[in-house]
Amino acid sequence: MKHSPKNLLFFALLFSAAAFSEAPLDSRLAVLDPVINEAIAQQQIPGAVLIVGHDGLVVYRKAYGSRAIEPRGEAMTLDTVFDCASMTKVLATTPAIMQLWEQGKFRMSDPVAKYLPEFGQNGKQDITIRQLLVHYSGLAPDLDLTKPWEGKETAYRMAFEAPPVWAPGAAFIYSDINFEVLGALVERLSGESLDQYAEKHVFGPLGMKQTRFLPPPSWQSRIAPTDEDEKHHMLRGVVHDPTARRMGGVAGHAGVFSTADDLAMFAQALLDGGRGVLTPATIAKMTAPQQPVNGTALRGFGWDIDSPLSSNRGELLPVGGYGHTGFTGTSLWIDPATKTYIVLLTNAVHMNALPTKEKGSAISLRTKAVNWLIDNGVTAAPVCCSRALTSGSAITLLIAALSRVAISIGSARGPKNPAHSVKSKSGISVASATVGVSGDSGERLAVEIASILTLPLCTSGTAPG
Repeated sequence: MKHSPKNLLFFALLFSAAAFSEAPLDSRLAVLDPVINEAIAQQQIPGAVLIVGHDGLVVYRKAYGSRAIEPRGEAMTLDTVFDCASMTKVLATTPAIMQLWEQGKFRMSDPVAKYLPEFGQNGKQDITIRQLLVHYSGLAPDLDLTKPWEGKETAYRMAFEAPPVWAPGAAFIYSDINFEVLGALVERLSGESLDQYAEKHVFGPLGMKQTRFLPPPSWQSRIAPTDEDEKHHMLRGVVHDPTARRMGGVAGHAGVFSTADDLAMFAQALLDGGRGVLTPATIAKMTAPQQPVNGTALRGFGWDIDSPLSSNRGELLPVGGYGHTGFTGTSLWIDPATKTYIVLLTNAVHMNALPTKEKGSAISLRTKAVNWLIDNGVTAAPVCCSRALTSGSAITLLIAALSRVAISIGSARGPKNPAHSVKSKSGISVASATVGVSGDSGERLAVEIASILTLPLCTSGTAPG
């Protein structure tokens, strides 16, 4: 199907009554619209949903472009459901693990094999739960997909049998296996399946009614399609990640679907101290650097702080915020110091469905932004009032969020290696733990967002549920 390159901007005014009350947005932020639409016109992304929250209020909330372009065009809407991909690690698995830790079920320094004896083989007997959470276990980026296999139990067996490819604790290697094992640990310690646990103890209590593994058929029309599977069937409501798909759609590393509104509620809950799902002390521990003392990649428990995956966010961003991305083109960044969060959701991998296959990169939605800021002498500055984002804080926060999205979206541009040969889905080299990222077009989005947010935002907004 031939798709017109003409920009499509769709602004939905139907707010979710359960999560948001209607309120005006700052008109000065409309400068974001043409920049995002240009990325759409350049076929880097089909569309996007952006929510910026500050000081307990939603100060910007908008949908852009198209939810689908193949097999037919559909407008993006605010209630679009996205495949969150690796954001599952921090939306479901990490909160579950931290809850079980709060309950005294384990210590972070405990060997995984203490609770999953099957894991303690082939040199993994001393790998700790902490090392899985911060990606310093030495395990390979993913399970071997070059051979046919199906089922969650098969995946667990493969993960338990897999030998480390690097000395545990010696290097940062972003690994889906880490969180597949953590998903198994949640199930073993709780007696519940991961999807049931997340719904009962995380999503449900936070009121995230549009977030779950295995979305029901009634959501189908609102779900953003991703890419074709190995049989050239368009994936829509079925997890994009091939390992999670073989596991039945529920895995510790991928499988959660959600909306921007629900992720805004999740982010605000963390800023508010957990809202009963986690304690403030646990959130502080979870989002502080937890990597080994000799580790150069700063990782919290599950969350990214300052690692190779966030290297192109630039030098201006102070350590203190935390976030995560998803391979499909999703991103969340939270900064407690300024009480700000940024949710940017796209289904960039859907551009791979176009005949040319030379699409699906929003990597330019970022590093250029940092360079532009440095070239123009922008430096960090404190927040001057409770309801205003000043230059340094707002700029660095937005760059943080958008830079992380570029990593995952940029990785999605090329063909995905089904095996864990040289680089993982995140672009991390198994041997050197370095990042391979290219592209520059989408970074202009971060430039415009950062520049407009040098102005104080209006004090009005909408409060997440």
